[in-house]
Amino acid sequence: MKIRTSLMATAALSLIVVACGNAATTSAPASSTPEPSTAPASEAASTAPEVTPAPAAEPFRVAVIMPSSTTDLAFSQSMYAALVAEQEKAGGEANFEIKFTENMFNVPDAQAAIRDYASQGFDLVVAHGSQYGAGVEEIAKDFPEVSFAWGTDVNTFGLPNVFAYTAAAEEGGYVNGVLAALVSTTKKIGVTGPVEVGDAKTYIDGFTQGVTATDPSIKVSKTWTGSFSDVAAMTEAAKAHITAGADVLTGSSQSVVGSIGAAKDAGNVLWFGTQSDQVSLAPTLVVASQVYDWTVVLDDIITKIQSGTLGGEIYTLKLENGGLKIAYNSGYALAADAKAAGDKAIADITSGAVTVTP
Repeated sequence: MKIRTSLMATAALSLIVVACGNAATTSAPASSTPEPSTAPASEAASTAPEVTPAPAAEPFRVAVIMPSSTTDLAFSQSMYAALVAEQEKAGGEANFEIKFTENMFNVPDAQAAIRDYASQGFDLVVAHGSQYGAGVEEIAKDFPEVSFAWGTDVNTFGLPNVFAYTAAAEEGGYVNGVLAALVSTTKKIGVTGPVEVGDAKTYIDGFTQGVTATDPSIKVSKTWTGSFSDVAAMTEAAKAHITAGADVLTGSSQSVVGSIGAAKDAGNVLWFGTQSDQVSLAPTLVVASQVYDWTVVLDDIITKIQSGTLGGEIYTLKLENGGLKIAYNSGYALAADAKAAGDKAIADITSGAVTVTP
C-alpha cells in the first residue's frame, strides 16, 4: 500500500477545491457583465468545458497501540480519550480515522502491531507505552515516511519521524500529596506502584514531596509490585498498607483498580488518583485525581505532520500548559482549607514558586 509522506498535498488540493468552488463569485470584477451566447443550445453545450469532480480529501489516519484497555480509567484511557477528542474537533470519522489495539502487555505482540499499522500507511502510529521504545526505534527506520509517537519518554532516538512525549507527573503528585497530608488522620499513607520507572515513579516522588512539605510527621510507605498489569498484586499491597494503619492510598498504572477495590472493601480509606479521573471507581472515597490531557501533545503533533514535519520533537504535559489537571471529586466533602491548600499548590507550581523534583 502506498504510504503518504505528508498531508501537505492533501491540504493544497483542498485549497484548490475551495478556490474552484468560489470562482463564480471571486474571479471576475463585480462590474463585469458576460455577453449572452448567440450559438445554438446544442453547440453551446458541446463547446462547454468538461468539469472533473475533485477527489474527496482523505482522513487523517491514526493508529494507537496500548498496554491496557481503552476503559482502564488510567494510562490507556487517557490517550484514547484524547484521540476521540481530536476526532470530534476534526469533524468526525470521515476526517479523522482512529484504529487501536489494546491490552498489548506482551511487547513482541505490540511491536508486530506497530509494524502492521506502519505498513498500512497510517499518518501517525502512537506506541503508548514506555516498554515499546525499542520497537519504535527499529520500526521507524523501516518506515521513514510514517510518523511515530511514543511515551512516556523523552527519547526520539535522533530519528526525524519519531515524536516522544511524557508527563511531569510529579507536579500533580505533589498537589495530591498536599491534599493527602491534610485529610489523613492516622498519619499513615500507603503507596502502591508498579515498576519504579517513568511517570509512575515521578508521580510517587512528587506525591511524597507534597506530603512531607505539608506534614513531615506523616509516614509514607511504598510498595512496588514489579508489574503494570498485576491487579492481584496491587490488591494485596493495598491491603497490607491498610492493615498497617494507612487511611489514605494512592498509586499508579492500570492495575490500581486492585488498590481502589481494597480501599472500598475497607470502607473508610481514601484514594488519590492519577492519569485519569478515577471517581467512578469509588465515588465517595476518591478525593482528587491528576488527569492527563494528551490533546495538548496531539494538537501540535498533528499540525506538524500536516505541515511536513514527521518527528524530532519532545513534549511534556505540565500544570502550566494545561496538559495536567487536578479533578476534585464533588462527591467528597473536602474541607475548604484543604481545597485552598491544593489550589495554592497548583498556583505555586504553575508560577514556579514551587519546584517539584522528579
